[in-house]
Amino acid sequence: MTFLLKHILNFFLSLRTAIWLLLAQIIMLLVGTFIMPMKEEFQNLHTEPLFDWLIESPVDITWWLWGAIVFLSLLTANTLLCSVESVIRKRAARQWLLIISPQVIHIGFLFMLLAHLLSSYGSFRGTAYMNEGSAITLPNGNELMLNQIKTEVDPSGYIRNWSADIKYYRDGIFIADDVIQPNSPSLLDGLGVYIKTVQMRPFPVVFVEVTREPGALWALVGGILFLAGMISLLVLKIKREDVPGER
Repeated sequence: MTFLLKHILNFFLSLRTAIWLLLAQIIMLLVGTFIMPMKEEFQNLHTEPLFDWLIESPVDITWWLWGAIVFLSLLTANTLLCSVESVIRKRAARQWLLIISPQVIHIGFLFMLLAHLLSSYGSFRGTAYMNEGSAITLPNGNELMLNQIKTEVDPSGYIRNWSADIKYYRDGIFIADDVIQPNSPSLLDGLGVYIKTVQMRPFPVVFVEVTREPGALWALVGGILFLAGMISLLVLKIKREDVPGER
């Protein structure tokens, strides 16, 4: 058993493993670029959680996606174990920040993968046309009512800006009110309400989008760590090149 575990650990700690996994991942995604345009089932891929869509869709058109998920999972394990091994092996090094910077990049990458995983399980996206006084029931049980549509018109008569006053209710009880504008959504209980466009004729109506992205926070954390690691590594490398005897 110890011999088997050692071989498994050596497999995941190998740079060659990472290269082969990346190659396999590229092949899976390349195959997918030829399959997706030919199958109408993929039109719903971006409107529901990935794993819900995968379970509902036939395996003969999704096998490459399952393969990509497997290879990505193995690559994640490879990245995590290699990062831990590198930190342990070089923990006594003098330039600790230079050693840890690549691992911060790896951790950022892993957080972004976690964000995609969470969104693949629990994301939601829906759209609706609403006029003043209309209401819709949100996935979390809250009721969204559109109270008033406001527009700004330029001298030429074109709408240049728009907004909508909304109210939230639950079981008939008022919860909160808010204003949604372009690029300024309303966020409440894990759901985002976006106003996409407005139409004033024959009567005022707005097109709204409701989304839930449980991985958004982790994607932000991963992006910050990834960027911090890249900047730190670049700065330290430049300083090292400028110091005589450090090359």
